[in-house]
Amino acid sequence: MTGYHDNCTTSLQDVQDDQDSLLQPALEKHEAALLMLLGFGGLSVTLALIQSALRRHVYHDQQHLDTAFDAGGKVTLSLTAVTVTSQMLWPADFLQSATVAIKTGLGGALFFSIGIVLDILLFPMLSIHLKTRAPGAKTFLQIIYSRFGKAAHIYFCCVALLANLVTMTSLVLAGKASLHVLVKDSSDEFVILILAVLFGSYCLIGGLGTTFYISYFNTALTFVTLLVFVVMVSFTDKDPSQDYATNEALYEAMTCISGPDGNHDNSLMTFRSRSGIIYGLMLFFMATSISFCDQANWQSRIAAKPAQGVLGFFIAAYVWFAIPTTISMTSAMTYMSLSYQNGTHLLTSGDIDSGFITPFVLETLMGSKGGYLLITMVTMALMSTGSGEVMAVSSIIVYDIYRTYVNPFRKSSSPTSCLLCGKEKVTANSTHENELCVCKLVDDCRDCKEDLKLRMTGKDTFGFRYVCTTHGLYRHYEDLLIHYKSWCIVWVTIGVVPYGLIVMASGVNLNWAVFTLQALLSPFLVPLLLTIAWSKSTAVGVISGSASGLIAAITGILVVGETAHEEGLRNFMVNTSTEYSLLAGIGAGVITSSIVTITISLCTNNIRSSEDAETEWEKTISIDNPLNPWRNLYKEELSNIHHDTKITGNNMAAIFRSAKLVAYIGGGISILLFLVIFPAVMLSFEVLTYSQFSGWLTTCQVWCMVGAAFAIIAPPVEEIIQTLRQYRKNKTDKANAVYENKAYEAHL
Repeated sequence: MTGYHDNCTTSLQDVQDDQDSLLQPALEKHEAALLMLLGFGGLSVTLALIQSALRRHVYHDQQHLDTAFDAGGKVTLSLTAVTVTSQMLWPADFLQSATVAIKTGLGGALFFSIGIVLDILLFPMLSIHLKTRAPGAKTFLQIIYSRFGKAAHIYFCCVALLANLVTMTSLVLAGKASLHVLVKDSSDEFVILILAVLFGSYCLIGGLGTTFYISYFNTALTFVTLLVFVVMVSFTDKDPSQDYATNEALYEAMTCISGPDGNHDNSLMTFRSRSGIIYGLMLFFMATSISFCDQANWQSRIAAKPAQGVLGFFIAAYVWFAIPTTISMTSAMTYMSLSYQNGTHLLTSGDIDSGFITPFVLETLMGSKGGYLLITMVTMALMSTGSGEVMAVSSIIVYDIYRTYVNPFRKSSSPTSCLLCGKEKVTANSTHENELCVCKLVDDCRDCKEDLKLRMTGKDTFGFRYVCTTHGLYRHYEDLLIHYKSWCIVWVTIGVVPYGLIVMASGVNLNWAVFTLQALLSPFLVPLLLTIAWSKSTAVGVISGSASGLIAAITGILVVGETAHEEGLRNFMVNTSTEYSLLAGIGAGVITSSIVTITISLCTNNIRSSEDAETEWEKTISIDNPLNPWRNLYKEELSNIHHDTKITGNNMAAIFRSAKLVAYIGGGISILLFLVIFPAVMLSFEVLTYSQFSGWLTTCQVWCMVGAAFAIIAPPVEEIIQTLRQYRKNKTDKANAVYENKAYEAHL
């Protein structure tokens, strides 16, 4: 295999946009509708009913509003891992990763994945800060409200909803791209109605917990589909008509076709790609920015305990890496082999930018079976990510808009006051000792136990008046919120339809939505990070920093798009989504927001000592639900602290010190591996020989198989074990309760 390609160099001719496309949808509209609505929709509703039954009959927490948005707060390690994998696995990763690989070669496929993996690896460290400093928060906006007050809270509510719209735009366009290629006569209205039903059908029944189950099936089915694809390309005997899919043919095509300027020897068969490295750098900032700004990503951090969250994120990074790396490389090389034999590109530049490479390759290789495989992967990814967005928007509306501004339980309360009595929970905010909250804990309230016993029997009706004089009114208020939550999910789901139609009619392509729109969120990255990690950050600092950074990012994209490319901004979609335009915008946005936020915060903060810093974090510790205190979630960890003792940030940091060490040490090692060691090894190769190419391909395939084994087996096993443990605990608690009641009655 040495030398036969040494003198072959060719450039593929582009296909004119007005030529007939070779893309031929393989599925009938009714087949796709039945598969997606009855198949995947039916599966999701079934899982929602199962999850709802478990919360009601095993965990006994279905009556809590928080359960709908944190799945009980005890999600297992493996389920956290596959959920994070699923949430980071957007449909665009199946589609746009191949587009990047086509344009930049092997380097683009590798650095595309590394950029997003580094984002995942940052979150174990961030989740430790979140869970130890604000263990009761259900949205990241609650932290902003408790620290900075209304102005910053309203501002970042708008930012969070903007992030949801950016994500939803990418999902809608990815769904449109996939279904239009795979399904015959699929109109925009057909696509968006299917997506809306898939996004919201099961959220209403099972809440966030069902999203975790759907994420498991999404990840498992993605791995199964990917393994079938890999086996078809690399391990099965080919017909003479499919000689383009052999490893030798893939290598010949990628070696002979000229790559872009900036690649070593203008080769696609190299990791030394300037454009690929720039894409990886951009994707790191864009993925991190969307993760920080999108409440859907925070939900998985909130739903797991610190230890499970830290380890789950590390595993997710390694599992996720295998999927886009393998599928982008396999799809891109197969497409290039087909085009090389044809002498021209088989798809137009518009089709390539829209992410049609993977659908085209699967249908060419496998016919309608390939269409079914891809629609399975894309549908599950759409369901997982789309439902997360529906739940995220609903949680922001319920917790941060309706409960805070529209219909608060106490209209004159401050962010750090008790919801029950209105007195302060933070010492520094009170002027007299008797102004501090001394409300009875819900676990010590016998009247509440009687109220809950009645509610769990199902005999209570909406609007029921509770017996407890301390917690009863707020319990009734939370019933109203639960009722409102359900309607909120319905209306958010309905709202997807007109928004999706507007996006589809706008002419925005998937490439621009994935890269340019996400780049506009990069200025909010550092201000949000400092809000959680730095006690000296202030409201005026984070607002002015992110606002000035956004102006700088937009300016950078427009200036480079106009001056560095032919036709300038007249070719707006293309020239504002090139790597140089995006790099300029992201660099200007991140640098400006960082400098302004830090400088203004240093000038305006009131932190003068460690005690002041501890008081600042006391504000976030005070975020809590009086009916479902976060202390109940950490009973085992807090068993050595008396239940009347006030927990501080230092207490939480000491208790979870081991998890923090794992986060920092494991994160440091993993970041060193993916940021330094791995790229250094790959960049040491110039143009890959056939043996080096085969070794890299085999490495990706083995990595994929190991990830598949974990993703398919571990979550159901661990979930069953946790459910059985809770069931046994319930039996023990019931026996103890009977004994205590008898003792209490005897005492009376």
